[in-house]
Amino acid sequence: MTQRANGSPWWAPARHADRRGFLAARAAVARDLRALFAAAGFTEVETAILQVSPGNEIHLHAPSTQVTDAAGARFTRYLRTSPEFACKKLLAAGEQRIVEFARVFRDREAGDLHLPEFTMLEWYRAGEGLEAVIADTLAVVLAAARATAITTFNFRGRSADPFAAPERLTVADAFARHAAVDLLSTISAGEGDRDRLAGLAAPLIKVAADDTWSDIFSKLLVTFVEPQLGNGRITVLSDYPAPEAALARLSRNDARVAERFELYACGVELANGFAELTDAAEQRRRFAEAMDEKERRYGERYPIDDDFIAAVAEMPEASGVALGFDRLVMLAAGARRIDDVVWTPGARS
Repeated sequence: MTQRANGSPWWAPARHADRRGFLAARAAVARDLRALFAAAGFTEVETAILQVSPGNEIHLHAPSTQVTDAAGARFTRYLRTSPEFACKKLLAAGEQRIVEFARVFRDREAGDLHLPEFTMLEWYRAGEGLEAVIADTLAVVLAAARATAITTFNFRGRSADPFAAPERLTVADAFARHAAVDLLSTISAGEGDRDRLAGLAAPLIKVAADDTWSDIFSKLLVTFVEPQLGNGRITVLSDYPAPEAALARLSRNDARVAERFELYACGVELANGFAELTDAAEQRRRFAEAMDEKERRYGERYPIDDDFIAAVAEMPEASGVALGFDRLVMLAAGARRIDDVVWTPGARS
């Protein structure tokens, strides 16, 4: 029996009654977002959960399972951390605008904002740039607020007006404003100068001898920058540094930054969007480097999906966003933690 600390399981009628309003809000937000995307010409898709590779990011960890085929052969499949690989294959196939309410899975994550199984709202626009999906993301936030008739998002003592004009801020400007760090001075030719960033960060945080540029960046971001984002109004944080490009292409105007943004409300990251990388060789290189680092840190690595790499080579220019649906509902419903807004929250315990 899965129970909360107070001894009452989530399915106890009294506890369910307490949560019922949040769950009704979830249904209302899902309904209105489906209508929003349908009106904009998106096709809702359903892609497979079991994948050859769950993704190739250093710090994301995926559950795996053994699958047996009809002949009795056994092979490993991973529960996806995102529907991204499958969705991009659909773009390569010719789809133009797609959206998915995807069940995704991540090990080693728990807390008021994390669940091992959650819903990722992910969508893509072929042939359109990052500003188009930034506009989509802001429209999604507004639609969620309207669906629940909430006027202010609140979380851990912070508030944000979803109807106010959003703050637009580059990562470099955010670091300068909130940490007094000249971030771009530590990047050259798409690579981070670890020692220079360590020198700038040393008066502010503890820098370990084996910290990489990305480690130091993340420590500064989490400590000084993220708590200041989405306070009073939504923040769109753009122009991520090139070492943090992930699956985004580098800016055509400045190779020190990538065409990537994140959206915050009340210090909570809600969405992560890219102008998508379509260089297959570069994508393979990034994945290989990431898996080498993952193995160094965690003693594990995930396979590279060769079929995905082949699709990247055929994919049109596109932009896409991954948005934490449960987090958005939590804010729009006025809930205090993410498992208040999922129907069966027991898997975390």
